[in-house]
Amino acid sequence: MKHLVGHADILFITLDTLRHDAAQAAWRTGRLKTLAPYLGQGGWEKRHTPGNFTYAAHHAFFSGFLPTPSRPGPRPRLFAAEFAGSETTVENTFVFQESTLPKALAARGYHTICVGGTGFFNRQNELARILPGLFREAHWSPELGVACPASEVNQVAQAIKSVAAAGSTRVFLFINIAAIHQPNWFYGARQGPDTLATHTAALVAVDQALQPLFQHLKQRAPTFVIICSDHGHAYGEDGYFGHRLGHEVVWTVPYIDFML
Repeated sequence: MKHLVGHADILFITLDTLRHDAAQAAWRTGRLKTLAPYLGQGGWEKRHTPGNFTYAAHHAFFSGFLPTPSRPGPRPRLFAAEFAGSETTVENTFVFQESTLPKALAARGYHTICVGGTGFFNRQNELARILPGLFREAHWSPELGVACPASEVNQVAQAIKSVAAAGSTRVFLFINIAAIHQPNWFYGARQGPDTLATHTAALVAVDQALQPLFQHLKQRAPTFVIICSDHGHAYGEDGYFGHRLGHEVVWTVPYIDFML
C-alpha cells in the first residue's frame, strides 16, 4: 500500500450490513457477475469487524483498522496512523501522521469523495456529519439512502459523476452502499419483512450496479479496490434480530481487495 499511494486511485466500498454467509452463498451460486473475476476460487475472505454497527466500524476503518482475518496469526495492515509500538504496522503499510486515511490522502494530493448511504452519512445532525466531514466532497440524499429501491444505481451514478469531475487528480472514492441495510425487502419480495433472501438479493443488485463504475475506473487510472462489510445482521439466529449485538453473524464479515 505504501508504494501505491500517489500512483493509483483508491476505491473503498463498504457493503453496509452484509453478512459473510450471504456473500459467500451469492458467489457460490454464480450470482455475482461483476465481482466474480476478483473473488478467485475461494470467494470472499472471512474476517472479523472492529465494530458491530455502522458508526463504530467506519470510525475504525478510517483510522486504519479494517476487518481482521478470522484465522489466527499476524494481521498486518494496509494503512495505519502512526502509533508507537504497533505490531500490525509492517514495511509495506502506508503510515501517516494524520488522524484518518481521508485526511492523509488529501494531504498527499488526493481528491477525497464520500458517497453516503446509511444514516450516519446523511449530515442531518452533528453526529451524521462526522464521517462525511472527513472528506473534501460528500454526497447524501434520500435517493442514495436505505429507503430508495434504486439506491445502488443512484450511488454509482453519483460516484462516476464525481470522479469524472476530478479530472486528472488522483481520487480516493469511498461509497457506503445502502441497499443491503434494512429495509431490503423490496429486493425480491412484494412486501416486508426483510429476510436473509432479500438481504442476499440486494447484494446481487449491488453487484450489477458496480459494473459501470469498474469500467469507468479501469479507463481512468490504475485503481486499488477494497470492498468489505462493516457488520452483519441477524434474522432470528438464536433469537437475535438486527445488529449492534455480539452474535457471530454480526461480527463475521466478507472482505476482498484487488487492483482493477
